[in-house]
Amino acid sequence: MIIRMKKQIAGESGFTLIELMVVVIILGILAGLVVPRIMERPGEAKQTKAKIQIESLETAIMLYKLDSGRYPDTEQGLEALVQIPETGIIPTKWRQGGYLEKGKLPQDPWGNSFVYLSPGTHGDYDIISYGADGVPGGEGEDRDINSWELE
Repeated sequence: MIIRMKKQIAGESGFTLIELMVVVIILGILAGLVVPRIMERPGEAKQTKAKIQIESLETAIMLYKLDSGRYPDTEQGLEALVQIPETGIIPTKWRQGGYLEKGKLPQDPWGNSFVYLSPGTHGDYDIISYGADGVPGGEGEDRDINSWELE
């Protein structure tokens, strides 16, 4: 009986990395949708949503790197997460369907595109939202949200 239990336990499989990443992305998206409704300050809610979106993009970039062995370069941009790149080094193991839910790139909460640089000035890559004003720098709601500053 003890031997059978050991065989059953050993035969069970766990979650794959992709399954775990999908759950994290879904939780992040849900949090991004719920937080603005709960918070009384919409500017802070949008900044929180931008941070969650950047974290989701970082997860997708990591999955891209796991499959292709490298990050998308600046020219390929974040578009490499939704369609196979046509420039630069073309990945041979690009995931069918892409790396983002719904197969499209999100806009930041203010309707602007995220800025992606690889190699980045603060790491292997940088992802930036320029805040409410859509230009670098700023204070308050106009403050930039940078991937290298997230906790």
